[in-house]
Amino acid sequence: MRSKLFVPGSRPELFAKAAASAADALSFDLEDAVAKDRKAEARATVGAFLRSRPTNDGKVVVVRSNGLSSGLFEDDLRVIVGSGLDMLNLPMVESGDEVREAVRALARIESEVGVEYPIGILANIETPKGLRLAAEIATADPRVVGLQIGYADLFEPCGIDRSNASALSHVRLAIRLAAAEARIPAYDGAYAVVAKPERYREECEEARSLGFAGKSCIHPTQVPIANECFMPRPAEIEKARRILAAAEEAAAKGVGAFVVDGQMIDEPFLVSARSIVALAEQFDPARSGEVR
Repeated sequence: MRSKLFVPGSRPELFAKAAASAADALSFDLEDAVAKDRKAEARATVGAFLRSRPTNDGKVVVVRSNGLSSGLFEDDLRVIVGSGLDMLNLPMVESGDEVREAVRALARIESEVGVEYPIGILANIETPKGLRLAAEIATADPRVVGLQIGYADLFEPCGIDRSNASALSHVRLAIRLAAAEARIPAYDGAYAVVAKPERYREECEEARSLGFAGKSCIHPTQVPIANECFMPRPAEIEKARRILAAAEEAAAKGVGAFVVDGQMIDEPFLVSARSIVALAEQFDPARSGEVR
């Protein structure tokens, strides 16, 4: 998911527009973006829209539910599970036990409604404790398919300036390493100043340099920037293909490590090359955002 477009669950007039965008994923929010007295309405509206939409457009469907302790979590699941949901975005995760609790609830409701595939969990890291235990969260269950940063909830209570470069770098590196331990992707959090696309692009590039797979978008104008930034460059794709070709040749000769462009190549580089080629084959670089 290079781009994950945020869609407030209480704004149904935006649903079709978001679905028509070039975003890799649609992220419907039932938590922060919905007032308490509209939770049930938003839940029903999102569920109905997801059940009515085509399932062959290549988009990943994500829903951010209300938290485990909100009293609304299982109510959310009973509506959105079975609606074509691919990932449950679990907010404010602070421990592996919370992940396992969510997994038990998901499995029970999947069984009740006849969903035969396991829905993945995208865990939001947005508290100091969650950041400290990010690796535990990432490795808590195979259903955890990604970690995502929630900057506002993490920084604001601590009085940390959202623009502080050191703070951003520290959090990104911690999340990326935790995700790497679990061998799952990390996704960068939202940048709320839509009027500063140049800064959004900078944040995309900074996250990409740390190996992040994509970034949240709060407005459709951010989508093409994320798609472009998290797409492998042509030179990277070409080198990755040469690495994989050289790997086949080396394997035929019984050689474990080999050299490409003066660089020693072993398994970690092969993993990266395979990932680059897979992403290049999924999307047309000339038309960023369009699924083949």
